Parts: sequence; structure tokens; C-alpha cells
Amino acid sequence: MRLARALPEAKSPARLNLILNAHWNKNLLIGPISPAAEGALYQQIADRIKREIAEGRLQPGAALPSFRQFAEDLLVSVITVKRAYEELEREGIIFRRQGRGTFVAERGGERSREAKLAAAKNLLREGFREAAEAGLKAPELAELAQQILGENHLPGNQQQSL
Repeated sequence: MRLARALPEAKSPARLNLILNAHWNKNLLIGPISPAAEGALYQQIADRIKREIAEGRLQPGAALPSFRQFAEDLLVSVITVKRAYEELEREGIIFRRQGRGTFVAERGGERSREAKLAAAKNLLREGFREAAEAGLKAPELAELAQQILGENHLPGNQQQSL
């Protein structure tokens, strides 16, 4: 059953949750996206596809849903999905073949990890800038980073040290 057809059948929040979880677990790609979440819808889609590729859940050569199918599943416009796919294609993470579909590029995982690393570096730079404006010096920043790493918020992180 298509997600768009199943949602009106959800008479309660619990039923809606069951439908969404079954759908996302079966189709793996990404969880629900939201206009209320940070970033444009197309960016949320692109970011989540990058994550799936970087974490190895989507392998090179894996087929992605068509624009129309994905748009229907995510309850967004075809243009939104098209824009997300175009961004991923520009970055070399996916490729399209006329009449055949859209696929994860051979080096898609590597490029996805590179893009995520660049984003992480930018976030760290921004955080360091904020910390410097708050008056923290390099030794205090290192201590803060060590403390955050010790909080075990990172997947697969077991008390990392700098």
C-alpha cells in the first residue's frame, strides 16, 4: 500500500506511527521529512540519502525510487525530489540514466562521506568561532571537545580521545 493512500486511513496517532514506521523500515531510504525541520525539503532529502550512502545502507549501483514514486511516498512535489536528485548528481553521489532510473554512483559513498566531512568541518569552525567569541582559549576548547566526545553521543563512539 502506498504511503499517501495509507495516511488518510490512520484514525489515530498510534496507527499513523505504525504506518510510518512500517513504511520507512521497509523502504529504508529516509524517515519522514518536515517543513518545520531545519533546511529546505529538498535539502533534507539529499542529506538523508547522503547519510544512507555514507553509512553503507545504499551500495554503489543501488537503484533509487523514481521522482514520482519518491514524491508520492514522501508527500512532497516531484520538483522537490528532482531538485534533491540534481544536487546529489552534481556532487557525483548518484547518476541518472534516461529510461533506466537513478542509481548510487560507484564512488557515491566516498563522495557522500567527503560532503559530510566538509559539513562537519564547517560546523566545527562555526562552533570554534562561537567559543572564541565567548572568551574560550585553545586549551579550554580542547577540554570542551574532549568532554563532548566523552558524552558518547557519536554512533560507535567508545570514549574517544583527542
